[in-house]
Amino acid sequence: MQSHLEPVETGAPNRRGGEVQRIFRHIIADITEGVLRPGEKISEPELARAFGVSRGPLREAIRRLEERQLVRCTPNFGARVVSHTPREVLHAYEIREALEGLEARLAAANMSDAEIRELREVYVLEVSAARSRGYLVDFHMQIVRGSHNQRLIRMLNEDYYYLLKMWRSNCSWLRSGGEHSWTDHKRILEAIEYRDQDSAEMLMRRHVARLRIESSRELERLAIDLDAAA
Repeated sequence: MQSHLEPVETGAPNRRGGEVQRIFRHIIADITEGVLRPGEKISEPELARAFGVSRGPLREAIRRLEERQLVRCTPNFGARVVSHTPREVLHAYEIREALEGLEARLAAANMSDAEIRELREVYVLEVSAARSRGYLVDFHMQIVRGSHNQRLIRMLNEDYYYLLKMWRSNCSWLRSGGEHSWTDHKRILEAIEYRDQDSAEMLMRRHVARLRIESSRELERLAIDLDAAA
């Protein structure tokens, strides 16, 4: 999904690739912003008319979305936005706690001074906007890339970012952002600046664990079934 690495369109194959990417990005935006809700069917005829394309590029874009776990295709029923239960989301957060803790430890050891300065700039931008400003300038993703561990970066990549973003848009009970999160981010940033690997890992794990625990309490307060589809 690294569109900045794609070739310049010079012929029919590249024009088709451009159409696929345009449709792909449009559907991702609709999913992560809550325009297309979990379980909602993706209408191929409507999208084909809206974009003025044949079914070929459209189906390729949907195939890419399925690879990224944002869409599920079923024979004879077509494509629908993927739907996860609260239990599945919370289980993902348990895994996130471990992986992002490791990523913060590695970032404290491996980030260059220039990368750390850039991380502080991203932190300041996020606090001023009170939200993430996108994959390339996201505080967590900046730390993932700063780990310099290519296998970890492949696991916690843009697909992972959009999956989290989709959950935040569609799960009203899921806790994220807010003053506590900015305080957490500041402490994680300072640990990385001091090259304190133990503290960076511990603070990141606590940050993700807090979000998971607060989300679990909100589920209980709202009496939402852990196994209910979103």
